[in-house]
Amino acid sequence: MSSVVAVAPAKLNLALAVGGPRSDGFHEVATVYHAVGLYDTVTATDGEGLRVTVEGEKGIAVEGVPTDASNLAARAAQLLADRSGQEPDVHLHIRKGIPVAGGMAGGSADAAAALLACDALWGTGLARAELAALAAGLGSDVPFALLGGTALGHGRGEHLSPVLARGRFDWVFAVADGGLSTPAVYAACDRLREGRVLPEPRVSDAMMAALRAGDPEQLGASLVNDLQPAACSLRPQLRQTLEAGADCDALGSLVSGSGPTVAFLARDGEHALDIAVGLSASGTCRSVKRTHGPVGGVRLVEGEPA
Repeated sequence: MSSVVAVAPAKLNLALAVGGPRSDGFHEVATVYHAVGLYDTVTATDGEGLRVTVEGEKGIAVEGVPTDASNLAARAAQLLADRSGQEPDVHLHIRKGIPVAGGMAGGSADAAAALLACDALWGTGLARAELAALAAGLGSDVPFALLGGTALGHGRGEHLSPVLARGRFDWVFAVADGGLSTPAVYAACDRLREGRVLPEPRVSDAMMAALRAGDPEQLGASLVNDLQPAACSLRPQLRQTLEAGADCDALGSLVSGSGPTVAFLARDGEHALDIAVGLSASGTCRSVKRTHGPVGGVRLVEGEPA
């Protein structure tokens, strides 16, 4: 086997409750991860040394994505090579369909895909639990990219419990010009909440009930992101995007993770199309993408997807 292809989904935080900073520099969070059908594709091919190349699908800018050893996919390959006692001789080609620095964990998706692809390419044969342990060492969102579906996250997000989510939810994503730095958004969140006594982060009962029932209206009413005020303070035009979605009668909306991608929940596919058309006409975002969730986690595929 000289080449292996893996695809990994984007994530949306349906709820993101953020506590204060911890001694290790991270924040304690309680979140509901939701995998949606926007994908990055990683092709791992035998090569000499560790090499990374990147391209973007239509509407996805990849400027600023590192192609050196700092790329999270490269770090994943190196970690797996160290674990299996071999040289990381692989070319990783990343095709990005997830907005870059958009709060949808594209880098984490790439790392998860690289772990699975290199495991197959090198025949290391690690169990999913072993891959998940490596994933947790790479970043807070990488374990969820392996798992997919809908899951409750605790700690810094790496401790996962699957959540029962019935049915399908239709989403529209407004992709902004440029990205936002996750550390900068967390720092702005800390500044905005300075001096406040913060409660233990938790996910609301209403959110969990909405997922169990598969009720889009109830879910839309319970969407929440503690980082949204910080993201909007750094990128004030996000408020215009949120207003544009509200004008299209979206059931709910929120900035995705640390932003600046904005997610809108629709009643069904037809309503999602109406929201997408309205957002495109509003001029408040660079591009619009429609998809649904939940979807599965990282998987191997035959050949490169179109």
